[in-house]
Amino acid sequence: MSPAILISSIVSSGSTGGGSGFAQIMGLVIGGILINNFVLSRFLGICPFLGVSKQLDSAVGMGAAVVFVMAMAGTMCFALWELLLVPLGLQYLSTIVFILVIAALVQLVEMILLKYSPALYKALGIYLPLITTNCAVLGVAVINKDAGYDLLHSVVNAVAGALGFCLALILMAGLRERLEYSDVPAALRGKPITFILAGVMSIAFLGFAGLGV
Repeated sequence: MSPAILISSIVSSGSTGGGSGFAQIMGLVIGGILINNFVLSRFLGICPFLGVSKQLDSAVGMGAAVVFVMAMAGTMCFALWELLLVPLGLQYLSTIVFILVIAALVQLVEMILLKYSPALYKALGIYLPLITTNCAVLGVAVINKDAGYDLLHSVVNAVAGALGFCLALILMAGLRERLEYSDVPAALRGKPITFILAGVMSIAFLGFAGLGV
């Protein structure tokens, strides 16, 4: 059996909801990173994706911050949903509660970076607090809730989605750094070539869509 067929079978069994254990977890991992990439497939988190992908160092820092925030948000939002909102019948407050949790986590990340890596904190600039309103982070919490995932699958889905976001960010940063030394037509320099590049990357990631069939 070829690797492509093997991966496709794993993802297919995991994405149908009937799979369990390792197969379903692998389905979430591969789906979150490649098939349902938050930036390139779901088109969430576009603002930091375009704003922080100018340099590879800042892209890696932002990716690591998003991985931490997403993983913690997936865990804490699941706990609040199951232990507080559902028992008290406050499901309609889920969006507000999830945003408050994400905001608290972002503040924690800001304090850590300001203390231990001021250079990275300055490089990320306004895009670091914007993680609070990053629809990819809120999206993973809502997806976990709507899909009815348990704690393990919520955390796996959050981490996989964050890694997919990080992968897209780093790839874009690497390509944009190469563009600095390329002969780009004057009319396409800056944002135009960046949007074209993002579109081409999105089309490239569509090639993984067949893994879920």
